[in-house]
Amino acid sequence: MKMSFRWYGTDDAVTLAKIKQIPNMSTIVTAIYDVPVGEVWSKESIQALKKEVEDSGLLFEVIESVPVHEDIKLGKPSREQYIENYKENIRRLGAAGIRCICYNFMPVFDWTRTQLDKELPDGSNALVYYPEQIAKMDPLTGELSLPGWDASYTKETLKAVFDEYASITEEDLWNNLQYFLQEIIPVAEECDVKMAIHQDDPPWSIFGLPRIITCEENLDRMLSLVDSPYNGLTLCFGSLGVSPKNDMVHIADKYSAMGRIHFVHARNVKILDGGFEEAAHYSPCGSLDMVEILRKLHKNGFDGYIRPDHGRMIWGETGRAGYGLFDRALGATYINGIWETLDKTDR
Repeated sequence: MKMSFRWYGTDDAVTLAKIKQIPNMSTIVTAIYDVPVGEVWSKESIQALKKEVEDSGLLFEVIESVPVHEDIKLGKPSREQYIENYKENIRRLGAAGIRCICYNFMPVFDWTRTQLDKELPDGSNALVYYPEQIAKMDPLTGELSLPGWDASYTKETLKAVFDEYASITEEDLWNNLQYFLQEIIPVAEECDVKMAIHQDDPPWSIFGLPRIITCEENLDRMLSLVDSPYNGLTLCFGSLGVSPKNDMVHIADKYSAMGRIHFVHARNVKILDGGFEEAAHYSPCGSLDMVEILRKLHKNGFDGYIRPDHGRMIWGETGRAGYGLFDRALGATYINGIWETLDKTDR
């Protein structure tokens, strides 16, 4: 496996120099953040980002994310130009050495939490999702500001896009995903770039919007839409793992054996009744067996990218919620320790 770390660019308080000091760190996971969704990233911006990362002694091989424009998800006629733009981004990133692109197909909202700073019993702060909090939220009041959604929406534009989704069923969304994949996967193959879809987070409907990348049955369907090794997964332990219906040990085993996991987001969650709290990576802190999940990946020869996902805020650190240095560095070290042990014992 290749240890990686999410970095949000020069404005990120977690610098490349600090990330470099984490043992076994090889790859930076980043993106171009100042280009509107759906537009083509300039070659100059990509090369500047590549140079900055590589000058720090780390590899520039994973992009998270190239966002999918809402018109593609809605299946509007304007999707054609946005898909062409997406193809061009794959070409440009592939030419710059990118080998894996993470993306998602979640309508409107990306990863969604109801609170960013819940104090846990140990004094750390974590991201949480409580159903009683989400039930009190109305995205159309203009007062909603959730993590993981495109804050560029005004109250009026958000209402307009919700109105468009009112006529979109899950089957429509599947059809639009298939159309998108049939267009982009041949380009990914030509450019030797693995496309890795992220599961819906959380894996259930939010505010009545359809969500489809939610469970094993739907992962099977997604992979069959275009049966190519370049059509794969970003396996996010926490996204799928918050649903008790998803057996993460089995899922990791099945899809790594198929060679369809290209990127891994490793994090732990504590499952609650209809909700969850993000937890330290150490298995007993949450509901997921991190050792057994990683054991399945190791057994099947997983050699893709892995990063410690959302960390708590610990030791008084402040910054981007879920993306501080300290807890993610602990998570990387925990994963390294498990993997080294597996290297020496699972032979």
